[in-house]
Amino acid sequence: MNSVKIFSGTSNHLLATNIASHLNKELGKVRISRFKSGEIYVHFEESVRNQDVFIIQTLGHPVNENLMELLIMVDAARRASAKSISAVIPYFAYGRQEKKDAPREPITAKMIVDLLSTVGVSRVVTLDLHAPAIQGFFNIPVDHLSALQLISDHILQCNIQNPIIVSPDAGRAKMAEKLATLLDAPFAIMLKKRPQHNAAKVTHIIGEVTDHTPIIIEDMIDTGGTIISVVEGLQEKGAKPAYICATHPLFSDNAAQKLLHPGIEEVVVTDSIAFENLSDSFKVLSVAPLLSDAIKIIITGGSISTLFRSDSG
Repeated sequence: MNSVKIFSGTSNHLLATNIASHLNKELGKVRISRFKSGEIYVHFEESVRNQDVFIIQTLGHPVNENLMELLIMVDAARRASAKSISAVIPYFAYGRQEKKDAPREPITAKMIVDLLSTVGVSRVVTLDLHAPAIQGFFNIPVDHLSALQLISDHILQCNIQNPIIVSPDAGRAKMAEKLATLLDAPFAIMLKKRPQHNAAKVTHIIGEVTDHTPIIIEDMIDTGGTIISVVEGLQEKGAKPAYICATHPLFSDNAAQKLLHPGIEEVVVTDSIAFENLSDSFKVLSVAPLLSDAIKIIITGGSISTLFRSDSG
């Protein structure tokens, strides 16, 4: 690990510090500032020549600022003769734009991938992509990790009576099935329609949820509107207060306040995105050990699959 240097962008410095600590390393020194015009300036204050550089930058709000900062950091490291540059991106933004749903739309996720490759990223480490198929956009190695095991371990400790795993839409069904297998619990699927972005209306529930405690699994929570509509739809069918589980707490607008809902028992998220915890009903699980183990395997050799149990997929 002597040839490894870890640097942090400004998006989630605490997570980067914890990752470095798990690796018995200190974060490298880098100066990141803004000109009056808003342009980003980056200067590595130590040599990275012939070093394996890991840049930790999650792409939460402000998404475009954080993305541009990452690209500039990578360019600076490449021009400073880094041996390799790995981008550790706990939350990969634009994942919801991975295909065309209508004519004349972009495939923005592919564009972001192209930007990362062009600027000099040699490997990406990320966590619970919104669409796993995004891995196929890359022509460089991608280590796609999952927080599902962390979440399932926490849920097991809660000793929930009569649980049922709920997928809020067909797209999360596979993740819900994996969690149901880990918890040895039944699962249900909700069908909904989206009249517009960040809005959803539940139309059907497939599965029996009456007198069950729903455990709703998502990859991210953005505005919270979808989650609230799912919770209220479940309550109408006689379900008990729900546990909400998601890897990425985007929490746009007043989402965190929305989730302080009488139909929600607990919200379980990770620290992939930094946010201000407003209540004891929010449980934050750290992904620092998972990401640090991945970095160690990348450098020293071995298989990333060892970070997953065989029953989790």
